Amino acid sequence: MKLLVFLLVLGNLLFYAFTAGYFGRPDNPDAGRIEQQVAPDRLRIVSRGEAPAVPAKAGAPTPLPEATAEPAATAGKAGNGAAEAPVAVESPKENAAGKESAPDDTKPAEPICLAWRQLTVAEADQVSTLLGKRFADFKVSRKTVASESNGWWVYIPALPSKADAERKAGELRNLGVTDFFIVQEGATRHAISLGIFSSDKGAGERLAELKGKGVRSAVVGPRPGKDTLVALQAKGPADKKAAVIAAVAGAIQKNEALACK
Repeated sequence: MKLLVFLLVLGNLLFYAFTAGYFGRPDNPDAGRIEQQVAPDRLRIVSRGEAPAVPAKAGAPTPLPEATAEPAATAGKAGNGAAEAPVAVESPKENAAGKESAPDDTKPAEPICLAWRQLTVAEADQVSTLLGKRFADFKVSRKTVASESNGWWVYIPALPSKADAERKAGELRNLGVTDFFIVQEGATRHAISLGIFSSDKGAGERLAELKGKGVRSAVVGPRPGKDTLVALQAKGPADKKAAVIAAVAGAIQKNEALACK
């Protein structure tokens, strides 16, 4: 039994020494490779000195051969002897949305301006309310017109509340101005009157005096009264001109709308 084990171990050692080259190798190192070839007579050389073609990726479109002009010319001659006209190809955008329309050069009409210059305060209020309700796209502005019987006055425009007017009055006293009063009623309620004059010259001199004392918010204007007149202007779309004139004439029984200056 021991002898058999010894022989097996010795045989394994001898086989390892042979395969590792301890008993020598042939002079040609490639001699052993020839014996390892599989069907060498089936090998074929396809090219010499050229890189092999790169295989196309899966899913990539195969390029089509370039078409020549001869077949198209031949087909044109086969019909009626004349070359066929090229066919215009519409872009996908035009196919989906239809033919493109020409650019619209139409410009919006410029707004008009209508003026009513001899309105009473009540008429001006009535016209302003009418335009605000029925013609909201018209912008209305108004200006008080001087009347010889009313004269001119120097004043601080109406303040939001009585408290604001009294606060402004305190500021005037601190600046040394004492000749004034707060308007308690009417359209100019909470305004501060600083003087009433028969001419605009006297009103201008009073205003210059107040400016010299540091009063910056005082202005000159026609004195409000029963005979005060108002100039009204309305700016809006030209296509509604006739409708606006007719509506105002029906409300105040006047049809004297003029173009603004």
